[in-house]
Amino acid sequence: MQDLNEMDDAFLPLRDVVFKKLRQEILLGELAPGERLMEIHLAQRLGVSRTPIREAIRKLELEGLVTMIPRRGAEVAQISEKNLEDVLEVRMSLERLAVRLACERMDEAQLKQLHEACEHFAAVTRTKDMTAITQADVALHDVIICATGNRKLEQMISNLSEQMYRYRFEYIKDASYHTLLIDEHERIYQSIAARDSEIAQEQITIHIENQLQTIKEHLNFPADKQKNT
Repeated sequence: MQDLNEMDDAFLPLRDVVFKKLRQEILLGELAPGERLMEIHLAQRLGVSRTPIREAIRKLELEGLVTMIPRRGAEVAQISEKNLEDVLEVRMSLERLAVRLACERMDEAQLKQLHEACEHFAAVTRTKDMTAITQADVALHDVIICATGNRKLEQMISNLSEQMYRYRFEYIKDASYHTLLIDEHERIYQSIAARDSEIAQEQITIHIENQLQTIKEHLNFPADKQKNT
């Protein structure tokens, strides 16, 4: 493996380079839920001292990606069904508000940007690059949130962003879901372009409910209802 000191992030503090690397491994599932994070082993593998490992683990804990267990140490946070439902329940409320405000406030330049984000997402799905697809999905939703002009709303969604990113990656893994995602994004765009806040809120609700069920299926949680089509 390439030493972290030789990576492209040469101008970042080493703790931030280590943090980015471990965060990516957690989000990609290379470090599995429940897996212990042994400082000495990680330091040897990444070619760094234990200090930046320790600092990175603390930052990952703040983001909810790592859990500190008494007398055991750090381990990758589990994805529980309750936490999943809690996160997406909050996300549902915030994004319903976001699309309603976007219907009222999105200007033509932002509407064009949203359309381009939909097209970009569709194009990226053909690459089969899960990280790029996830980032394109995040960027699309960010266009809507930014268009609200509500900085408090942006801040609240940002506070959930790391946990949402982890869950978002779980449903992006399902390539059979990509066509439906593209269609859902198009419906959301069309409803905002039509300034129909009621339909926009319905579409974002369907979008997030489908995500919830897809993630449950991937994580072997019992399904309680079928996907909307």
